[in-house]
Amino acid sequence: MAKKQFQAESKRLLEMMINSIYTQREIFLRELISNASDAIDKIYYKALTDDNLVFNREDYYIKITPDKENRTLTISDTGIGMTEEELENNLGIIAKSGSLAFKKENEAKDGHNIIGQFGVGFYSAFMVADVVTVISKPFGSDQAFKWESEGADGYTIVPFDKATPGTDIILKIKENTEEDQYDEFLEEYRLRAIIKKYSDFIRYPIKMDVSGQRPKEGTENEFEEYKEEQTINSMVPIWRKNKNELTAEDYENFYHEKRYGFDKPLKHIHISADGAVVYNAILFIPENIPFDYYTKEYEKGLELYSNGVLIMDKCGDLLPDYFGFVKGMVDSEDLSLNISRELLQHDRQLTLIARNIKNKIKGQLQSMLKDEREQYEKFYNSFGRQLKFGVYNDYGMHKEDLQDLLMFYSSKEKKLVTLDEYVSRMPEDQKYIYYASGESIERIEKLPQTELVADKGYEILYLTDDIDEFALKTILNYKEKEFKSVSSGDLGIEPDEKDQETDESSNKELFEAMQGILGGKVKSVKASKRLKSHPVCLSAEGDLSIEMEKILKAMPSGQDVQADKVLEINVNHEVFQSLKAAHENDKEKLSLYTNLLYNQALLIEGLPVQDPVEFTNDICKIMV
Repeated sequence: MAKKQFQAESKRLLEMMINSIYTQREIFLRELISNASDAIDKIYYKALTDDNLVFNREDYYIKITPDKENRTLTISDTGIGMTEEELENNLGIIAKSGSLAFKKENEAKDGHNIIGQFGVGFYSAFMVADVVTVISKPFGSDQAFKWESEGADGYTIVPFDKATPGTDIILKIKENTEEDQYDEFLEEYRLRAIIKKYSDFIRYPIKMDVSGQRPKEGTENEFEEYKEEQTINSMVPIWRKNKNELTAEDYENFYHEKRYGFDKPLKHIHISADGAVVYNAILFIPENIPFDYYTKEYEKGLELYSNGVLIMDKCGDLLPDYFGFVKGMVDSEDLSLNISRELLQHDRQLTLIARNIKNKIKGQLQSMLKDEREQYEKFYNSFGRQLKFGVYNDYGMHKEDLQDLLMFYSSKEKKLVTLDEYVSRMPEDQKYIYYASGESIERIEKLPQTELVADKGYEILYLTDDIDEFALKTILNYKEKEFKSVSSGDLGIEPDEKDQETDESSNKELFEAMQGILGGKVKSVKASKRLKSHPVCLSAEGDLSIEMEKILKAMPSGQDVQADKVLEINVNHEVFQSLKAAHENDKEKLSLYTNLLYNQALLIEGLPVQDPVEFTNDICKIMV
């Protein structure tokens, strides 16, 4: 019989679809199963409009049959089948979809959703097959037909014998090459894995004869191989079930079945949206942070399904980066997919779903914070850093979404508190939200800079994470209260006159002499208004704090940044009298004392002493 040519742009178009459109060969099975599901859907739809036709669900299924000996893989369905004309139109014209035409004709009526809309999925079979044979008998007809093609050269259609309505697609699997192993598509375990991954929630049974072993009858130690037909897919996805029918255990089992994590999820969010965009979603807030979460290898995103068919393993566009720890899936019929159905077009539907998911996650976290404080703190210990990074990132674009979720350790409460809780306790005379930065709570508690603020009875937030201060600097203020570091130049607190001798003019010459000794190491030396019992400390002027300088310098880029440091001297400490005496009588000793105090201040801040040998020699000088 004469071979017919494809009514498309010939060989080049078909080769492009086979080699370029799909990124993974295994996709072919998803596409052919989806087409088979569509064929059954069409009978279901026909039954809705034809009183003489009864749709008995048990009669409809998809069967996968690998044959290693003949190197064939057969995908059979009990669907509506195709006439000769439909074979010609649907398979002879590349990128023409019978499912799409069917959907358009019936889009105003009720019926099942049609998965295949592009007409190219069928041709993905040529990624793994040298020859593709389609044997189809249309519903209500006695005549079947066979369509066959070896690729871009064309196809043939001939009458054929088939006992029952439906379609068999027979793939002659390619031989292995040095680069590609096609045998995998004849292996039961591999086919089962592909079905579970992409087509687990197809609404009809996907059956396959599965091999097993059992004791041989009449023996104790002998076993025999057998094959048993099994349904591979789950069919009914958990997200389409009524929430009232599901238990916490059901959600937890789903979490583990999908390998979202080995931990137990803290919370789940089940969304059934039916508005501007229709979708279902199940989201999980994990308990523990993945081991690779802060590495380049970690990929955020939700599984994306279109009518129960997996389209993407990780759809990052559905989650903002700061909620990248959330696991789960989204299923929607409203998504605009590209021609390969592997990627999303960036459109209004996707944006609406992503925005709604973001709000749902935020709402769940707020609810946990309010009603399940212990659970929220457990979550925050794992992922609080990510929220703070979300505040800082993108120039503070998301700070309004996240600032009420942040928590910091409180000097008064001795536990994590929110910004709202801090502000609600502020005395009327307190101007700022005070914070102190350091490597640990223990080190911060010993900082000399906290003395004045603590003495006034003001609460201090302890920032121990390297992102903390950057996040607060990005927020700028909370409920009209500005953030203020205890190490900043002006604390907005006037000390009691009886407690501080702060006459700058009387000590001007001394401080200028000390600044000269230190050269450009500090911007100035001055009498401290914040120190009570400690002799010396460093403070900073400007936006860059000393703690931020340390963090920036520790980065791989090694940024050469310097905070504007001020050396503050406690003029009510005994050491100050020694400084004054040295200034009047012994310039060499003044230099010794100045360098010692400066290095002491560096050590208190956790900064490196520039010349450790000189520092130890200076200590020895005062001991002899």
